[in-house]
Amino acid sequence: MTRKVADCTKTPNEMGCSLVIIGEEDEVLRAAVDHAARVHNEPETDEVRDWIRNDLEDENTWLAAHHATPA
Repeated sequence: MTRKVADCTKTPNEMGCSLVIIGEEDEVLRAAVDHAARVHNEPETDEVRDWIRNDLEDENTWLAAHHATPA
């Protein structure tokens, strides 16, 4: 199974957040929703979960776009 990436730099934010979360989809989604609520003051709603879920990228696609290699 391909790991997923949530990347705060994809969405402009006032604090210039640079957090990137990589892992299995369910754990990335859980961590990203928690981060959005605690750091960005987003509500923990189904709408926010869906927005984050739809914004996740496959790890290999994200790595290729950022010219990075897996650790």
